[in-house]
Amino acid sequence: MTSCHLVLGSAGLLLLIGLVMVFSASAIEAALDDEPAWAPGVKQLVLACIGLGATVVAMRLPVGLVRRWAPAALLVVVGLLVLVLIPGIGQERNGARQWIPLGVTDFQPSELGKLVFALWGAHVLALRERYLTTQSLLVPVVPVFAVLSLLLIAEPDFGGVVSLGLVLVGLLWAGGMPLRWFGAFAAVAALLTALMVWVAPYRMERVTAFLDPFADPTDTGFQAIRGMYALATGGLWGVGLGNSAMKWNILPEAESDYIFAIIGEELGFLGCLVVVTLYGVLAYAGFRIARRSADRFVQLASVAITVWLIGQATMNMGYVVGMLPVTGVTLPLISAGGTSLILTLFIVGLLARFACSEPAAVEHLRTAERGRLARLLVPAPAAAVERPRSRRSPDAEPRRPVVGSARTVLHARGSGPRRSPARIDVTGGAPRTGGVPRTGGVPRTGHVRREPAPRGRPGGGR
Repeated sequence: MTSCHLVLGSAGLLLLIGLVMVFSASAIEAALDDEPAWAPGVKQLVLACIGLGATVVAMRLPVGLVRRWAPAALLVVVGLLVLVLIPGIGQERNGARQWIPLGVTDFQPSELGKLVFALWGAHVLALRERYLTTQSLLVPVVPVFAVLSLLLIAEPDFGGVVSLGLVLVGLLWAGGMPLRWFGAFAAVAALLTALMVWVAPYRMERVTAFLDPFADPTDTGFQAIRGMYALATGGLWGVGLGNSAMKWNILPEAESDYIFAIIGEELGFLGCLVVVTLYGVLAYAGFRIARRSADRFVQLASVAITVWLIGQATMNMGYVVGMLPVTGVTLPLISAGGTSLILTLFIVGLLARFACSEPAAVEHLRTAERGRLARLLVPAPAAAVERPRSRRSPDAEPRRPVVGSARTVLHARGSGPRRSPARIDVTGGAPRTGGVPRTGGVPRTGHVRREPAPRGRPGGGR
């Protein structure tokens, strides 16, 4: 259960830091607007509680159910991205129509689109793994990415396109795309980015402000310069929690886009180092889940989600410290937000659920003595590899033998499983004889069986 603990521990600490810093960064601005100083912080706390409920729901979702509904969810996301462009339905802010007002909070379909695209892409690539080629890897993932990107650009939401591109990179990388193709994609992305910057003047202003923010300190470089001043004021130890000067309506979007600057001012370099370390732990946990999992869908989805979350955090911290152009993406689990916070916590729950599907974790959850609350929050998966449908179909991915023990994870791909002192069938299928999976018979869900170790030399006589 190490992977699950790493995911929940690092994400929980980042959420706690975010709640404290949102209280601190938003109190002064709320008071200046004749609102209670605690109102934005309490709103963030309520949204975090809803997000924690979403985390629990995600931890109880069967992987097969997630895969089964991923294509339908993609169609819903496309419809929402079209719906948000309609005047009167989509709410416009700062020249962008990205939100659908829900009363208590505003729903941003682009955030949901990133998650659904990651799950749908992992599902499609897992189905095609048996005959996966470069062409089948690119189609239909890249065309769907292009459609979603066009809808995001129409809002416009250039930061959302970049985040969606991170999901695409994670899927292609985990799917086995040759490195030379990534060079070609980088060249095409650079050309398209240059075209978008040339078409939209405000994007050109962001690029020029990134190269030299002091060239226009009162307009395009105003926010970047104030963020640098906040980091410089904090120094090593910081000025103390709640003592920031930049949050006195000097630094725009202090509680959302530039909250990392407030962390640097109040908690100093050491506080920023703690945040970066926690994101590093979350990245390690995500890639660890992908490496230890026996389910190809879980491997692909874990890599795509991890690359997206850590890449978005890197972009936010990068433009705060002046190393990247300002894209307007939030800092996951820390910045103030409604849809982004709830969906990020749902994603954390999915990663924890994927961690529980590791063969060793399945064995532990089935055999260890646990309380009723633990069984309710973290149920034991039915199998280490869960299929998207109950019956085999021609386009279903091939069934591969998966065996595991408390000390090792054995995943045979194209060859028979190696012998081990104690083997446990965690596929939920029919019993196997001699390490070769049986294709006939009625599968029994949840079947767990221990086999005695073979005597004598492997492959020899007694």
